[in-house]
Amino acid sequence: MSLACEICGKKPSYGNVVSHANNLRRRRWNPNLRRVKALVGGARKHIRVCTACIRAGRVKKAA
Repeated sequence: MSLACEICGKKPSYGNVVSHANNLRRRRWNPNLRRVKALVGGARKHIRVCTACIRAGRVKKAA
């Protein structure tokens, strides 16, 4: 189970957390994924999509 949106392909981004003392430590920002039941190729299927795709209407939800 990958941490990527199945619509736009958004994946975790990596970087540093910087303190006031300029101490650096690595961290990861994960996309906000939701498991939704959507219409894919005319069939109902569970897919993992980010909330940005859901809000933008790129996902056709199945009832």
